[in-house]
Amino acid sequence: MKEVMIKTNYITLGQLLKYLSYVGSGGEAKIFLQEKKILLNHEPENRRGKKIYPNDIVEIESEEFLIKLNEN
Repeated sequence: MKEVMIKTNYITLGQLLKYLSYVGSGGEAKIFLQEKKILLNHEPENRRGKKIYPNDIVEIESEEFLIKLNEN
């Protein structure tokens, strides 16, 4: 499982997909979410505006990411 450090209280799923370079824009994120299976805390999720908080686990294409807050 890879750790993803964020500097804010949350990140949206669309922003996370862009940050991880799965997509290049919000429009691409919408299509990506329609075509791919994404799990948030082991539950299916397809809303690009869904807020993801520290300690959430996101699984994208069988790769798991643990969201962590960078307090620096």
